Amino acid sequence: MRIDILTLFPGMFSGVLNESILKKAQEKGAVDIRLIDFREFADNKHKTVDDYPYGGGAGMVLKPQPIFDAVEHVTAGSPGARIILLCPQGERYTQKKAEELAKETHLVLICGHYEGYDERIRQYLATDEISIGDYILTGGELGAMVIVDSVVRLLPGVLGNEASPVDDSFSSGLLEYPQYTRPADFRGMKVPDILLSGNHQLIAEWREKESLRRTFLRRPDLLDEYPLTDKQKQWLKEWEKERE
Repeated sequence: MRIDILTLFPGMFSGVLNESILKKAQEKGAVDIRLIDFREFADNKHKTVDDYPYGGGAGMVLKPQPIFDAVEHVTAGSPGARIILLCPQGERYTQKKAEELAKETHLVLICGHYEGYDERIRQYLATDEISIGDYILTGGELGAMVIVDSVVRLLPGVLGNEASPVDDSFSSGLLEYPQYTRPADFRGMKVPDILLSGNHQLIAEWREKESLRRTFLRRPDLLDEYPLTDKQKQWLKEWEKERE
């Protein structure tokens, strides 16, 4: 996969891209991540990328020309690239979206600033608009980092244990079950006996139940569209009675 990140502040990414999983993924050749300062594509003497909004108003708006030219440059020979605007008006980012994007071969992430983008960028250039949450950030760089991290870890061969991304919270549609490691008894706080039993069938059922319980207690909204089994429905009824 290739990921181009269009930003006015490429230096913000140096730490993120050169540590941990993202660094290893690049070293393995699983992903090619490129930083593009779209100011370099501005066609004016002072490399200005923003201007006052027509009709008046506070703040500045990103001009279409530098972004159009930058995107056309990085997508030359790659007509199927997904061109993603990071903006608060976009679709809420989810694990499902990450899985969708991980199937692509080329992503272009555009990091906004100031009061936003000239509307023509949305209308005629972008294929997607994504928001990572209902809050305001200084720019789209942090959102781009979130997308890159969540997508790259899903690529084949990036994580050591191929089952790991599947078991993560949200991948199954539920929150992840509780995890424990050594020691089995830490200051009197003990690991559940069933996890020490060696009975894989019982352990799998415990994890399924605890995953559902945690989702029920913390994110019940995730259950609205989750395909519950009869057994899981019975567990939910029991927990609902306990709360009455």
